[in-house]
Amino acid sequence: MNNRRNENPGCLSGILQLFLISKVYNWLQETFGAKNGGCCGCLIGVVLFFIMIAVVLRVVFNVDWTSISF
Repeated sequence: MNNRRNENPGCLSGILQLFLISKVYNWLQETFGAKNGGCCGCLIGVVLFFIMIAVVLRVVFNVDWTSISF
């Protein structure tokens, strides 16, 4: 018998994670991002965008950015 655990989280948890990422991203943009106006708000909005893209790629492709090995 094979007693290995299945490490794949499944589709429903991925959809839930993407939904929560969307809600957090919208809240951060409204609070700190480009909707505040000005150069600083725009810069923070761009930084938040790239951070959220990295988080979405982690969820979709199950990539662990912290374990880099050669």
